[in-house]
Amino acid sequence: MNTPPVLIVGAGPTGLMLALRLARHGVDCRIIDKNSGPGQASRAMAVHARTLEFYQQLGFADELVSLGIKINAMHIHEGGEELVKLALGEIGEGLSPYPFVLSLPQDEHERFLISKLAAAGVHVEWNVALDLWTQDDSEVQAILLNNGERQYCTFNYICGCDGARSKVREIAGFAFSGGTYDHLYYVADAQVAGKNTDLHAHLGANSFALMLPVRTSGMQRLIGILPDRPEGAPAPVFDDVREQVESLLNIQVEHVNWFSTYKVHHRVAAQFRERRCFILGDAAHLHSPVGGQGMNTGLGDAVNLAWKLAQKLRGQSNDALLDTYESERIVFARKLVATTDRAFQAIVAQGIAGQFLRRWLVPHALPFLSGFGRARRLLFRTVSQIQISYEDSALSAGHAEYLRGGDRLPWFSDGTQDNFTALRSMDWQLHIYGEAAPELLDEARVLKLPVHCYTFNVAAKLAGLGRDAAYLVRPDGHIALALHLQESGALRALALRLGLHFGPAESGKAAPRPV
Repeated sequence: MNTPPVLIVGAGPTGLMLALRLARHGVDCRIIDKNSGPGQASRAMAVHARTLEFYQQLGFADELVSLGIKINAMHIHEGGEELVKLALGEIGEGLSPYPFVLSLPQDEHERFLISKLAAAGVHVEWNVALDLWTQDDSEVQAILLNNGERQYCTFNYICGCDGARSKVREIAGFAFSGGTYDHLYYVADAQVAGKNTDLHAHLGANSFALMLPVRTSGMQRLIGILPDRPEGAPAPVFDDVREQVESLLNIQVEHVNWFSTYKVHHRVAAQFRERRCFILGDAAHLHSPVGGQGMNTGLGDAVNLAWKLAQKLRGQSNDALLDTYESERIVFARKLVATTDRAFQAIVAQGIAGQFLRRWLVPHALPFLSGFGRARRLLFRTVSQIQISYEDSALSAGHAEYLRGGDRLPWFSDGTQDNFTALRSMDWQLHIYGEAAPELLDEARVLKLPVHCYTFNVAAKLAGLGRDAAYLVRPDGHIALALHLQESGALRALALRLGLHFGPAESGKAAPRPV
């Protein structure tokens, strides 16, 4: 039996996404997890538009959406009173096929991905732990503990998707600098009187609290800061916070399904790659829960790495392409940790600055700004992760209209044309909006690069696309080259620099299979 070229350690959302995307690109993998099965708790819940766009490429975004709850509004409280209500609903209308925030508990999310992975012929190996690994210039050697039995295996690459206490990262020796917030937080899944499909947030000095719907059964997720407790006090239980959370959010808790406490960390690994080793998700970065960015960022890591690994393994690129995984994702991770840290510290701050934020800026400025389409779109772009750009990447160059190399390709749909339909092939492709230059078409034909031509109209202009502009689009939907004048030669230059082959895999290489 042939050994799969990629070992994925950890079968949370990040590892499952990586395995799914590799399978779609025709690359075999082995995915292991030391646990006996998928998680049983809701944990991460927010699924953002960019993640759903990635699932749309795999063909099952709408199916996932049907399992979750769309968040219609956000209510902000302080001192038990509601200060403001902000409509969310279709806040990103026109910007994405999925212009909303979806709430879906991580355990249901994981089981869904596991079923899709099994349909692709890949099965998670539970009760299998990584004991040790090492690498040289040609392979990775790993010792796995399979129900206590030692297995010696070799792989081309190892990918650590094994969380905050990553064994892959530990053995690699990557520093994981950062810190831990002082407060102890609680999290609970509870049945609350009445029906709620909105997000509720209490902003107060050291008394942060959140409630949002978890399951279609009506269960709610409650998150907050645990009040200070005397040294030596017994382990906290929900009744220790019941009075506080009911008062802050003006709710009545009828039943508690699950309760836990945890510390929040903010850390980024010093590197995401060392030769044949990569780390992704919580193994690479941790940050505050502001904006529900954690799980979505790990899924984005997986999408970024999968197609690059596939191209390298299929002989369609050189090693420089793999270098861009770290350079692209570590920059975003550092920015994300910095911004969520500042936002979170401001929310719970004591003193005049914190009071100003909570008592004036939030209840007065936010409703005012939310009335402006531009402000609403900016909020959606930021939270949904559709604004992520790799403009400083070695893969990115050029600009056309408002777009630069590295930007996500904007979604454009006018009822007859939808440019995201083409992205489902998950291959390199050239998009032209308007008249195509014969020289560029000839260059694309020689490079075996698929070309998609769209009529330029008002909808395309509103999306930010340039008239008669061409965009070389990567398999993850980001723009590599933006060609304002459809300049010929740029496609060939990029291909030569990175050893890229845009067409089908070489003879004898694995062909993509449907997921």
